[in-house]
Amino acid sequence: MKSYTFSEARQKFATILEQARQDGSVRMERRDGQSFIVTPEQRQKSPLDVKGVNVHITSEEIIRFIHESRREY
Repeated sequence: MKSYTFSEARQKFATILEQARQDGSVRMERRDGQSFIVTPEQRQKSPLDVKGVNVHITSEEIIRFIHESRREY
């Protein structure tokens, strides 16, 4: 984990955030001995956000399948 002084972190804040994104975390240390770790937050994905599947069916075929499935037997 890369470490920066607090004053370096203030001057290079965008760089610090990019470093945290790439490496997972970055430490910032103050003169008084306190240290802070910056970690990127995990993105929240929707459970409905799924990769599509190409089944090579046209919209007309889908509509025909739906109509066929609704027929009464």
